[in-house]
Amino acid sequence: MGGSNPYIEASVTRKATVPFTMTFLTPDGTQTVNVDPGDIPYGETGQPGSVLDIAIGAGIDLEHACGGVCACSTCHVIVKEGLDSCNEATDDELDQLDEAPAITLQSRLACQCVPDGSTNMLVEIPAWNKNLVKEGH
Repeated sequence: MGGSNPYIEASVTRKATVPFTMTFLTPDGTQTVNVDPGDIPYGETGQPGSVLDIAIGAGIDLEHACGGVCACSTCHVIVKEGLDSCNEATDDELDQLDEAPAITLQSRLACQCVPDGSTNMLVEIPAWNKNLVKEGH
């Protein structure tokens, strides 16, 4: 799907031009990814260069039930450091975030949050961020 949803407003993003690091805080520990802008996009999930695109490209388990098109809130993350290097959230993203539990002022949908690489990032994947249908419960 490539992060495109024809029913929502397009997000204005600045592509990363320099390498940076993204550290993920997961329930299983910490993983740091060296992001090379030349490798973006890593796949077809989420906006190109988004937190979701980078996580999936690095093999980090991050739920995204809608395929990364801003139609659910399962990829909710909390950007602890580096939020100012990311694109602004659209109204559609904020509407979806309203459905996520325990949102904060640093909450974003990983599929829509695209860093420009101007600073390193620290991103928390909440422990409760699981798709119960996928897990069979």
